[in-house]
Parts: sequence; C-alpha cells; structure tokens
Amino acid sequence: MPQPRTADSTTSPRSPRVRPRGAGGGQQRDPEQLERLRSKIGALSTATLKRLESDLPWYRSLRPDERAALGLVAQKGIASFVTWYERPTSPAWVMNDVFGTAPTELTRSISLQRALQLIRVVVEAVEDQVPDLAGGAGEVPLREAVLRYSREVAFAAADVYARAAETRGAWDTRLEALVVDAILRGESSDALRSRIAAVGWKSDGRITVMVGSSPAEPSPSFVNELRRASARFADDTLVGIQGDRLILVLGGMANNGSDLDSAFTRLSELFGPGPVVYGPEAASLIDASASAQAAFAGLNAAPAWPGAPRPAAANDLWPERVISGDDAARRDLYKYIYVPLVNAGNGLVETLSSYLSLGHSLEATARELFVHANTVRYRLRRVCDVTGWDPLLPREAFVLQTALAVGRLTVAARPAQDRGLTR
Repeated sequence: MPQPRTADSTTSPRSPRVRPRGAGGGQQRDPEQLERLRSKIGALSTATLKRLESDLPWYRSLRPDERAALGLVAQKGIASFVTWYERPTSPAWVMNDVFGTAPTELTRSISLQRALQLIRVVVEAVEDQVPDLAGGAGEVPLREAVLRYSREVAFAAADVYARAAETRGAWDTRLEALVVDAILRGESSDALRSRIAAVGWKSDGRITVMVGSSPAEPSPSFVNELRRASARFADDTLVGIQGDRLILVLGGMANNGSDLDSAFTRLSELFGPGPVVYGPEAASLIDASASAQAAFAGLNAAPAWPGAPRPAAANDLWPERVISGDDAARRDLYKYIYVPLVNAGNGLVETLSSYLSLGHSLEATARELFVHANTVRYRLRRVCDVTGWDPLLPREAFVLQTALAVGRLTVAARPAQDRGLTR
C-alpha cells in the first residue's frame, strides 16, 4: 500500500502543479518593490503627462477636455500596471481598467495610430523610471513586465477601436435605412434634412432611384462592393435592402462624364435576377420620392413587357404602368405627350391617330387625310420632335397610342369649361 507523502517528500503538498500566467511566471513579488511602485504612481503620472506634451505635437493641439480624457487614460494605465504587476490576470481587465473610463472620448479625439503613439510614450516614460523603481535585482523582471503590459494595452486599444467602428457602422447603416425609407414614403421634413446631412450626402442634383431584386445570398461585403461600383458613376449613394428588393439612391449621376445608359447597365449587373428599373431624375434628395415611386411602379408593371431592356427607364414603361393603375403615369402621358401634341396643332393628332389606326401605313394615312405621303412623313417627324417618341418605331408608337387614349379619356372626364389644353 503506497505511503502518503510527507512534508519531506520531493514534491511538497503546498507546491503549485501549474505555474500561473503572468509576468515573472508566478514568482513572488518583492513587497518593498511593490510599495515603491505604489508610492511613485503620482510621480510617474506627472512625468508621463509632461512627456506627452513634449513628444506628441498633436496632443498639444487638442482641446483641454480631450487632453484631460487622454491624460486620465494614461494615469489609469499606470495605476492598473501596479495592480497587474502584483497579481497578473487575464487580458480582460485591460478593457475595463484602462479604457473603461473614457473609450468614447478616446476614439472621438484621436485615431488608432495616435492612440498607439500615446501608449508608446507612456511605456517609455515608465521604462525610464525602471532602475529607480526596481531597486537593484528586480530591474529585469520589472522591465519585462512593462513590455508585456504594454502589449496587452495595445491589443486592448485595438479592440476598443474595432468595437467603436462596428458601432458606428451599425448606426450608419440604420440611419441610411431610415433615409431611404423616408424617401420612399415621400417624407419631407426638417428631420429628413438632418438625417441626409448626417449620412454625408453632398449632391444637390441629378438624383435617380434604381430598384430591382436583391441577390438571393449576398456576400457580407455585398453592400461595400455596391458602393465601390456606384462611386464610379455617382457622387453619392444610398443603399437600401427591403426584403427581396434592392434600392439605390444615386446622386450626381454621370457628373464625371460617363454615359448614363452605360452607368445604369453596369449597376444593374449587381442586382438579382429579374427586371431593374430606374426613375426619372429629381432635383434634390427631398424631391426623390417621385423618382422612387415611378421606379417601383415600373418594377411592378415590367412583367407586362417581356422584352423590356435591363435596366429599363420608368418612363419607358408608361403604357404598362397605366394598365396596372398608376395614376402618375397617366398624368405624365397626358402632360408630356398629349397636351404638347394638341398645342402643336398642324394636324399632328389627326395624322398620328390615323397612322396608328391604319396599321402604320403611310399611303393609307395619306389617302385617309387627302394629303401627300411626304406630308404624312413630315407630320410624323414633327410628332417625334414635339414628344420625343418616334411613331415609326413599334414600341414608341405603342406609347404614343396609349397617350392618345389617356388624353381623350382625361378630356372627356372634365367639364366643358375646363377642357382648355394650353399649359
């Protein structure tokens, strides 16, 4: 039967089985050295602050409250070093003890690079005092402890900045989503203006809203890739993902001289499958709601035109939008096609109506109107000049025919005294 170990055994019952982590590998600290460290905390803090003033020009240029916040971090770091040197623990203490006092002020006042410069100066200030603090034989362990401590503080600083960046990124994303939602709902208020300023929007014209489906499984970097791509064609971009819909609000489109059609085509490649529609230009972000509503109306009506280009302009889908019940499209057809044709006179409405009803035949139209075929050609060219739509092209002729029907219905629904068309 094995005999129990005694105090004279090779391994004492009081000997630790695992060496604790920390500076010095768990060795006992010299009580006199620890007392000397505690008594020198004030002097070390004063020397460190002086060194920050002399070695870091950017520190001198900070506001008094910012210098105070950073000085507090430095002093807290020195005080926490003494505690850590006496009883080394896991690195989690660094976050709470050193940066827990002023993380917001720290990340707001200086960059990560400057924070590391501050840590370096603090460490150098403490290192310079090591011979006086150690008291002879303890100099090497104390110097090693300072270096290990500075490493932990540097990692903690990086963690503070990473967390702050994540928080800012999440807040910016939520704020951007609020702005996009307000634009879609047509909100126009001082609150929206302040949000627009908060997201850093600078464009004051050429605002376009582009909508389509979002990719089925977008990568984590999808939104960043979308921003980089749109930056080639637009001065500002807002991104919104609502369910399976992707919304791009683009400001200052093609101010860099690139072709608009090419820009929309390249951007449409980043959308998911299905139609992609962009609305008409708006004068400002506050006025972009009409562009967004037209784009969404076009997206809903796009299945009625299987041959629609990708992307398609919302105005190119006027007929399909009218059929789907879009009042804005009905008003636009009346205002931008029917009224200009009527006001232009010279038989343009009669010629266009006959041409469309007679199967797009120039000769039949000429016989119907008792004019020469060249007169019909001239009038149809005038129709194109007045409206921007060419009746000789089948798709554009369909738009013109829809505009005539909408215009006649609009005029018929009005009282006789309100049927004047001149605008």
